[in-house]
Amino acid sequence: MKRRAMITALLAIITTPACAAKLSGPPRIVDGNTIEIEQTKIRLSGIEAPETDQICLDAHGQKWACGIAARDELIRHSNGRTWDCHTTGVDKYGRSLGSCFIAGEDVNAWMISSGWALSSDPHTYIIYEVVASNAYAGLWSGAFIAPWDWRRRNKGTIVVGASSIPIDTQELLLGSALLSDPPSPECLIKGTLGRGGERIYHMPGQLGYGQIDMTKKLGDRWFCSEAEAEANGWRKAAR
Repeated sequence: MKRRAMITALLAIITTPACAAKLSGPPRIVDGNTIEIEQTKIRLSGIEAPETDQICLDAHGQKWACGIAARDELIRHSNGRTWDCHTTGVDKYGRSLGSCFIAGEDVNAWMISSGWALSSDPHTYIIYEVVASNAYAGLWSGAFIAPWDWRRRNKGTIVVGASSIPIDTQELLLGSALLSDPPSPECLIKGTLGRGGERIYHMPGQLGYGQIDMTKKLGDRWFCSEAEAEANGWRKAAR
């Protein structure tokens, strides 16, 4: 009996997801797919929201800061309410991976069905993406680059979105001038790639901040807060 009990207990440990936990509380929303509850950073699993420095085109072909809009829409939807999050495992930046709910509503699914994120899980959330695209909701109202492509965009990057987009859409979304200025006056932190791909962010007022040219290296990006930079695996410059 004792042996059987030990085996059962061992199997329970093996089959229990690593770092599984339940967290509840009003979150601090870092970006469109990252929140923080009780000092635990949670990456909403199965979804990809646009980066806060990401630019999209609206229904009229005009550029807009869609990454910031996605974050702000999540803040508005949350409206200070309590979230219940179930986390399982961590990502490469140490964030807990989780599914979150507000009064029983699946927040991950809401972000996709409202058009503010894409599905990175074809089995769980893809139907919500179809609903959003058919309704031209959120990002789907115009043209945009998938967040995973935005991070390593080049002249061959595919643009998706509304059925009718301006002929110069790719040029507008991939132009080098795009990175020269922050997407919003609130997003002034400069993230630059160092030797070996080291990710370093620079705050306004730090030595050499003004000399950093954000159009020089693919992969450099703007951040709106230190919490966002650190949640994405960047560290602060020493000076």
